[in-house]
Amino acid sequence: MRFLDLCAGSGAVGVEALSRGAAHVTFVDRSRKMCALIEANLASFDISQDKFEIICSETMEFLRRRAKKEADPFEIIFYDPPYSTDYEALMEYAGGHVGLLLDDGGLMIIEHHRKKELGEEFGMLYRARILKQGDSCLSFYKILGAIR
Repeated sequence: MRFLDLCAGSGAVGVEALSRGAAHVTFVDRSRKMCALIEANLASFDISQDKFEIICSETMEFLRRRAKKEADPFEIIFYDPPYSTDYEALMEYAGGHVGLLLDDGGLMIIEHHRKKELGEEFGMLYRARILKQGDSCLSFYKILGAIR
């Protein structure tokens, strides 16, 4: 599985994905400090460098560049931005570029504040589930008409 950790912070979610068998994780964070921390965390777990990529970039900039590449889409995209972020812009972009960013049958998981209502659909993505955990929620989006 190819896993994308957007707004990766310390990289804990992506590291967990690797520990659970992800073939490759791409970590994206705009902070050089956080990117260095991710690198240090991965080194402390002795994770092979062919299992990950760390990109220091804004999320939308990364997604736009990625959609133009002829790269395999991700099976899971995890997006955990600061709660004040405009989620809709990124979700609309992702929903309009699903085949380039998210694999058919893939899953996009968004972490957000429970008071932040996200739309049911963004382009070709629809919300399949919401999991509430204290003040946070995880919204799970799948591709409309996905085979799996």
